[in-house]
Amino acid sequence: MHKYWVVFKVALSERLVYRTDFFIATFLRFVPIITTILLWRAIYDGSGSEDTKLAGLSYNDMVSYYLFVMVTRAFSSMPGLGTGIATAVREGELRKFLLQPIDYVTYMLSLRAAHKAVYYVMAFVPYFIVFWMCREFLPGWPQPPVLGLYLLSLVLAFLLGFTTSCLIGLLAFWFLEVSTFIYLFMIASYFLSGHMFPLSLLPDGLGQVVTLLPFAYETYYPTMIILQKLSPDEMMRVVVMQLFWITVMFGLSRLAWSRGLRRYAAFGG
Repeated sequence: MHKYWVVFKVALSERLVYRTDFFIATFLRFVPIITTILLWRAIYDGSGSEDTKLAGLSYNDMVSYYLFVMVTRAFSSMPGLGTGIATAVREGELRKFLLQPIDYVTYMLSLRAAHKAVYYVMAFVPYFIVFWMCREFLPGWPQPPVLGLYLLSLVLAFLLGFTTSCLIGLLAFWFLEVSTFIYLFMIASYFLSGHMFPLSLLPDGLGQVVTLLPFAYETYYPTMIILQKLSPDEMMRVVVMQLFWITVMFGLSRLAWSRGLRRYAAFGG
């Protein structure tokens, strides 16, 4: 594992080279939350009642939901990962990893972990400002077991997002162009993970189907844990389902990798 730790440290240094640009880009990602808060304010005001709840969520709950969705989604989202893997396969960049004593998937995991580490270091100030400005909407501090389960679910959301995106990128072994698959995956993830709206707003039948998919365990359920909207048994079920989907996606990724290498060919210097 020492070589992957070295990869992690090198990637960390590379990310910190352009830290000012990284900080500004991170800060600007918080701008859409303002329009989201105003939109839901208009929706709740339109109901004509201060006590209105949508799918069991008050206005304060809804604002808190979107604030914590930003945190959770930052762990599970993997922008550029699938595209990067597909490019490495298509353009022959993968061949150098086949000649070195290094596992490509673990190598990419180290790079992505470094990216997330730098992101949260740079995003601490913007997160602090946004949460401080919206402190009146936030619930009280959760109990230590709940906070611990939430932190665990964030780590598992990261692994689930990584293995899923990795699997999509490895489709490049069979398809010359996978941009359509990646686009469809991003759209599905945006809607079905609870990023756009809480999944509790869906009709019962559709909601039950969506909760069977891995997307909900990347964003929606971890967020509901920190909002304390789940019972202790439901929280444990979320963690178990995350572990289940990580195992499934990891197994499929390793299968796609081993089968894909049998048909892989790279030429040139």
